[in-house]
Amino acid sequence: MAQFENVTVKKEANIYYDGKVTSRTVTFEDGEVKTLGIMLPGEYTFGTDAAEIMEIMSGELDIKLPNEEWKTLHTPETFEVPANSSFDLKIKTVTDYCCSYIK
Repeated sequence: MAQFENVTVKKEANIYYDGKVTSRTVTFEDGEVKTLGIMLPGEYTFGTDAAEIMEIMSGELDIKLPNEEWKTLHTPETFEVPANSSFDLKIKTVTDYCCSYIK
């Protein structure tokens, strides 16, 4: 899906790692929530409450999911992160992403 229709976008940005990772929260009519963001080069660890589907639209990065080895993603690519876990990223170039939260 290249664009979203009939959504509400929260004006205030989600800002992490001194502004090196930012996103905006998008809420759909049915209550589904996604975030759209950008990650600048660096190494980051993120924790999850809900399970997530991360869609990497562009960029070069390595990822380490729970109980897995590091792997390089070839964008565009999608991966899932379990609830109540964490994952590590090594962002090599500016990376564009969409995160969907699984209920």
